[in-house]
Amino acid sequence: MIGTQAVEAAAERLRAAHDSGVPCDPVRDLLGIGPQAADAAYEVQERLTRDWLAQGRRLTGRKIGLTSRAVQRQLGVDVPDFGMLYADMAVPDGEEIPVGAVLQPRAEAEVALVLDADLTHERHTVADVIRATAFALPAIEVVGSRIRDWDITIADTVADNASSGCYVLGTRPVPLRDVDLRTAGMVLERRGIQVSTGAGAACLGHPLNAALWLADTLVRLGRPLRAGDTVLTGALGPVAEVAPGDVLEARIAGLGDVRVSFAPEEDS
Repeated sequence: MIGTQAVEAAAERLRAAHDSGVPCDPVRDLLGIGPQAADAAYEVQERLTRDWLAQGRRLTGRKIGLTSRAVQRQLGVDVPDFGMLYADMAVPDGEEIPVGAVLQPRAEAEVALVLDADLTHERHTVADVIRATAFALPAIEVVGSRIRDWDITIADTVADNASSGCYVLGTRPVPLRDVDLRTAGMVLERRGIQVSTGAGAACLGHPLNAALWLADTLVRLGRPLRAGDTVLTGALGPVAEVAPGDVLEARIAGLGDVRVSFAPEEDS
């Protein structure tokens, strides 16, 4: 069992990287790499969540990661993971992300669900998730890692808030009855050049499957999804590298488009 000292040491390492903008060493040396490592990593994430909420950050939802079977195999897991979304992570559609706002950024296109009812049952059904969803939006998640060179195991990414950075939502809400999320095709472009393609089926077979997993998991952990929460359900295609000066646009069939840019580096 991973002790409290190791959890606090891992949280402090990640907190320092977050505050300084300087990536840190992996935390798996503190949390291990065995079956208990993910549980310990969620303890680190929860420790940081409590600290940030106490400092005034506002929780706005959750993000789901590792929804690709290929990525799960790469990290040696068979389930997704999740992280917290905060209000200060939200970037308006079409706005610019400053240099350094996200460490080691990468981007992926996703379906976002916005809830208008709580999900507090011990075991939910897809119908529960559908009834609780007010509408869907296209989204770009800009993931980032406080871990140097993205040198991560499952323990590293979970402890690091599931490698969260910021997120961008489209602005045209679409009821679930008006879109087939499983077959919805996605194209992500960088300055008009296609860098990622996919569809809803790439996200655990259906974005609602990912949301269902999250709803049940969060009830067990004591932080259930609430009305008003945004859920980023997971990538619809391969992650794309980004650099200063890039402009990204994602289009998801039936949901529309969403766009974000990255500030150019200043001349020294």
